[in-house]
Amino acid sequence: MKAVFLDADTLNDVDLTPIRDCVSELTVYGTTSPAELHQHIGDAELIITNKVRIPAEVMAGKKGILIVATGLNNVDLEAARQLQLPVLNVQNYGTASVAQHTLMLLLALAARLPLYQQDLSAGAWQQSPFFCLLNHPTLELTNKRLILVGEGTLGRAVARLAEAFGLQVEFAARPGQAKDPRPTLNSLLPTADLLSFHCPLTEHTRHLLNADNLAQIKPGCLVVNCARGSIIDEEAALNALQQGQLGGLAVDVLPTEPPVAGHPLLQALNTGLNLMVTPHNAWISPPARQNIVQLTAANIRQLSAADQSR
Repeated sequence: MKAVFLDADTLNDVDLTPIRDCVSELTVYGTTSPAELHQHIGDAELIITNKVRIPAEVMAGKKGILIVATGLNNVDLEAARQLQLPVLNVQNYGTASVAQHTLMLLLALAARLPLYQQDLSAGAWQQSPFFCLLNHPTLELTNKRLILVGEGTLGRAVARLAEAFGLQVEFAARPGQAKDPRPTLNSLLPTADLLSFHCPLTEHTRHLLNADNLAQIKPGCLVVNCARGSIIDEEAALNALQQGQLGGLAVDVLPTEPPVAGHPLLQALNTGLNLMVTPHNAWISPPARQNIVQLTAANIRQLSAADQSR
């Protein structure tokens, strides 16, 4: 089967040999704009994409759509279902990378790293009357309470790393699942020293952290979102940080990426807040990206086997 990879630059310097070995021909484009979509797909039977939108009008005659990511929101899934066109994604490819990034953000917020970096840039250390700066009290993690939203492979990986620092970890109930026996997020917020999200963006998780429950959160709580933009209401969280209700805020994701029109969190960097924004790169370690290729190749082999059995 012929295949086309529409936006290979999103994986950067990976070895695509495992995919090439599964298809008769692989055409690779670094990026694909909506205007280029039909031309780039051409007569390919398999469409490989990360974030390029795949509408119904390009699906006819195809044998599969391979998503080199977990999210499927860039594909018209209803159209694919009606055409009985398989859509396969990849999961758990970057668990170690994202878990490591999450702990990095939690540790940086606990150490008030953004604040101390701003102080250093302003020359505060040179002006100190003694050998160190004590401007911002740090948080020692031992015996503090970390609430995690999302108890999948990634959430459990974060929990294992967190427990190594002496954190007491508790998982919140899955939003939208009424019979989940675990405590709800809202019931846990008043006792949370740290909060981290590792769940998908759904109708039940959109603005899961919002102005209403931020008013109930334990003062000084540190919040990290390495899941999806809009799981937290970023503007409400920023306001809570500015008002001193939150002790720190770090996100690796925003609702629109890239944030071409800016975003309040970006504008608030370097304004004296314990605030960090990273550019959706928690997942980008070389092993994680290469693992995506391996998992995509496995998906193609699965499609090929199903096609041959018909």
